[in-house]
Amino acid sequence: MGITKIKLKKEELVKIVAATFPECTLADYEELTEGLCNTAYRMVLSNGQKVVLKVTSGNNKGFMSNEIGMMDAEVSAMKIVAEQTDIRVAEVYRYDTSREIIDGNYFLMESLDGDSWFSRKESLSDEVNQSLSRETGCVQKKLGGIRFDHFGMLGDKEHSFSNQYDFLKYLITNVVNDARAVHVEFGVSYDEITEALEKDKELFLEIRTPSLVHWDMWEGNIFIKNNKLAGIIDWERAMWADPMMDDRFRFHTRNQAFLDGFGITELAGAEERRILWYDVFLYLTMMTEPTYREYEDDGQYNWIQPLFMKVWEKLFQ
Repeated sequence: MGITKIKLKKEELVKIVAATFPECTLADYEELTEGLCNTAYRMVLSNGQKVVLKVTSGNNKGFMSNEIGMMDAEVSAMKIVAEQTDIRVAEVYRYDTSREIIDGNYFLMESLDGDSWFSRKESLSDEVNQSLSRETGCVQKKLGGIRFDHFGMLGDKEHSFSNQYDFLKYLITNVVNDARAVHVEFGVSYDEITEALEKDKELFLEIRTPSLVHWDMWEGNIFIKNNKLAGIIDWERAMWADPMMDDRFRFHTRNQAFLDGFGITELAGAEERRILWYDVFLYLTMMTEPTYREYEDDGQYNWIQPLFMKVWEKLFQ
């Protein structure tokens, strides 16, 4: 467990339930362990209702420079999606930043029916997995229709950008500086990364209007029920950006069924090169965060670093 996760005592959970549902008591609870950043609990109330509690640490220890106002971002993103689309997201019952009950911020939301796609993927047929990929592409297309007037992270109130290049440069520079501070090696020099990005500046200026991007839509954040997509969770990294920054477009996850759902047949030209840079940003982040989170092993770094090198080589073919 990384240092960004905090354990709550049962009496703290009881107080949170009482503050939100005064007519109920806490009947049962379990910690949800798939997430890697914040702590989450599924709780059963005395009336049988199931809710999910999400908690963020009371300090910034273990968080990287791009991880700003993440809980604020998540609550805001779910509200926007619920109001502007038919994409299923959880209803938020209470969002508390007072820190009167616990030393941290938290929100309580409804527990979506179903299971994470990640937990079921290996047991599903290829046909069902392909269908879920197409559905995810359709969801991504709908998010692309939610527009805003500037680029930036939903949780970052201090930094906004007039174009996609300046936003991406800000994000990548932050990760590079974070890695430099804790001596994480990527396989290429820090300066080489930022200098190469500068040379591709014009590619990103073609993106003129930012859309809502989940950014972390891997199978663990996609809920399914009866082999159909049933909801999307974990919006804490939501941003206003190029829709192709999201996880399903990445080198290790992208497939044709998803692209069909999104409405494109193939990637080409500037689009294909921009996507490689979005791969770079994700992989730099994933190589750096284990050191910040103080993970117990190097498994994530060892998995991602070769993927990063493949993408980096593709940029210069």
